[in-house]
Amino acid sequence: MHKRSAFTRAGAALTGASAAVLLSALPASAEDVTARLHEPAHTSGYAVNIGGGTVGTTLFGLKIDDDSLLKVYCVEIDVKIDPSRSLSEKPWDEFPNEQSPFHENRDKLNWVLQHSYPALETDDIEEALAESGVEFDNGLSKREAITATQAAVWHYSDGKDLDLENPLKSNDEGAEHDVVALYEYLTGEANVGIGDQPTPTLDITPDVSTGAAGERLGPFTVSTTGQITEVNSELPEGVTLTDAEGKELADDAIADGTEFFVDVPADAPEGAANIELEGTAQVATGRLFVAENYDKKPAQSLIVAQAEESKLKTGASANWVAGVPETTTTTPPAETTTEAPPTSSEVVAPPATETSVSPQADSGDLAETGVSITTPIIIGAVLIGAGVGALLLQRRRKNA
Repeated sequence: MHKRSAFTRAGAALTGASAAVLLSALPASAEDVTARLHEPAHTSGYAVNIGGGTVGTTLFGLKIDDDSLLKVYCVEIDVKIDPSRSLSEKPWDEFPNEQSPFHENRDKLNWVLQHSYPALETDDIEEALAESGVEFDNGLSKREAITATQAAVWHYSDGKDLDLENPLKSNDEGAEHDVVALYEYLTGEANVGIGDQPTPTLDITPDVSTGAAGERLGPFTVSTTGQITEVNSELPEGVTLTDAEGKELADDAIADGTEFFVDVPADAPEGAANIELEGTAQVATGRLFVAENYDKKPAQSLIVAQAEESKLKTGASANWVAGVPETTTTTPPAETTTEAPPTSSEVVAPPATETSVSPQADSGDLAETGVSITTPIIIGAVLIGAGVGALLLQRRRKNA
């Protein structure tokens, strides 16, 4: 079932710090898993003669904190089991006994678990061994398979060898034959080892992305070894989850490898968005569980022999500030040829030689030019006077 809820605008003002604190509490990987022994799910095998002593074999039930039930074997033959203690998952590198052969043999031990019961059904084991020419007496029972598998685990985790001549504290020759056949197969040349410890994962990277309104924050990348079962996104109004092109993503489109963005509208106020994913992933065979406070009081460590589904949860957040308002650009007025008036600091004096003349209202057809009409008359009189003077001067010269 998928669901998506929305915040109100008031709720959108969550700070990035509070979101980070909230999300840090979410279990995102297998290392957060704790468990307790669940006795009703225990299944007993035969007691075996191994390493010079006789020890009972059991396929234990282990219930982890999400109520998933695991099937596990012991990886410390000389350490007592403590049903009252909880166990937490640890990486192989943190196996508590530094001197244990577990460290150098863990890849072969993991191969044992992957190729025997209960990871494989007994029919599948019989078929695998039939190809090697091994036959079982009236088939391989679950009790025989548990006994041989636990003995093979101890061979690699504790360096203890099964007494092949007298393997069981039992007079059942058929069972002895079947246990030895499977044990020799699991510890023989066929065992080439299987890599490092696998863990179920559900993760979003990065945990937090920041930016401003009007941006797509991200990308966030989802990685998981399982399936996404639910998407819970607390998104303010108008905020959406999108792909790189800005197309809104449906919840069922989010899976392993998905990249998504938080698309924030330009007019959104400062706020935050939280995205939480829930999913399931296989609790992989080979995972290690160690008793709490082992360093103070050792208790038997256990290793997963059968894959189950585990519930996982993770989350991320996006935080943004309000967007910067756009500035309005105004078009400057068109330039004109009109000369700008003088500023207050510049005073222009009127011409001293000319008198300003106002146009006359009754000027008739004369164009209003702003120049006095007496000017050409005066010029003409001056020219005539000059001509008369020149004429009189010429006559005086002739008379002389």
